[in-house]
Amino acid sequence: MTAQPDQTGTATGKIIISVDAMGGDAGPSVVVAGIANSATKNPELGFILHGPEETLRDLVAKRRVLDGRVVFRDCPDIVTMEDKPSQVVRNGKNTSMWSTLESVRTGEAAGAVSCGNTGALMALSMLRLRRLPGVTRPAIAILFPSRNPQGFNVLLDAGADIRADAPDLLQYALMGASYARNGMHLSRPRVGLLNVGTEEHKGRAELKEAQALIAQYAEPANFEFVGFVEGSDIPGTRCDVIVTDGFTGNVAIKTGEGTARMIASLLREAFQYSPLSRLASLLAVTSLRRLSKRIDPRQVNGGVFLGLNGTVIKSHGSADATGVSAAIKLAFTLARSGFAERLAARVASVAELTQDVTKTADAATNKEQESN
Repeated sequence: MTAQPDQTGTATGKIIISVDAMGGDAGPSVVVAGIANSATKNPELGFILHGPEETLRDLVAKRRVLDGRVVFRDCPDIVTMEDKPSQVVRNGKNTSMWSTLESVRTGEAAGAVSCGNTGALMALSMLRLRRLPGVTRPAIAILFPSRNPQGFNVLLDAGADIRADAPDLLQYALMGASYARNGMHLSRPRVGLLNVGTEEHKGRAELKEAQALIAQYAEPANFEFVGFVEGSDIPGTRCDVIVTDGFTGNVAIKTGEGTARMIASLLREAFQYSPLSRLASLLAVTSLRRLSKRIDPRQVNGGVFLGLNGTVIKSHGSADATGVSAAIKLAFTLARSGFAERLAARVASVAELTQDVTKTADAATNKEQESN
């Protein structure tokens, strides 16, 4: 397990977040603006910033709030969105993305944030941080706006791997429940398995197998399993964690983001339709701002890579300063809760339980064969 930093980085006692300044579509200026927003709101934060040092120093110097709170790591190379993960793994040692993860691996930082190439970030994270013992496929967990009291549901996998068999879906359930406990303070999260219907006879064979596995380990892992859920339950109140494969999950979140942008656009058009509607928009401005913030994907920007020896947050490549700040806030929240250690302990305890159950079943089978 990668050790968490002990008063390391820019200032004693601060929680240090390692940030890839070069991964976003808009360049390092937006990333620096994002960390400045975070620094303004949270005095407990410090940063290690990775990229061309001369360029980054000039940008940081314009933000007084960052004085004494940033350490620079000079990295000449950049991972582009077109780079293949295999190429980055072989030749990416001088990139800002590699350096960002290295700060987490060495314990200098409590978490990493990057807006860069998702496939490359996952490949490098698995290479430098390694998977937790017992985890075969890491997952990306995102927060999806919902009608639950906490305001969001956890959805995973959101695109780390398009495949997932029954044991993988069980691990996603365990990791998603742990994320909900530590990131959303839900003592006993409700977990649902995404399917084409809630009836037990529906769905692929691996989903039916996963349903039985998750139900078996729900009580020992301290979560409630509600069974199969449908797409309409993703923003609903039936569960707090939705488990699915990466292909389905990625389609779901992209559909949700597109729908949110469409609703915002249609509202703007509606309130510009006539003088009376423009007057109505002025009267409802407070409520409209609240709604806009509620459905704004930037406010929940950041997918967590679960199943690794360290906290890694993948921000949207197109994120603006608000989105980058949201991703940093998520990294800070998880670091302060000790999420990485708690997740490792949860996965390890269930892995031991799985081994015990398997041994018991094997012993019973052998005994039955001997008696026959």
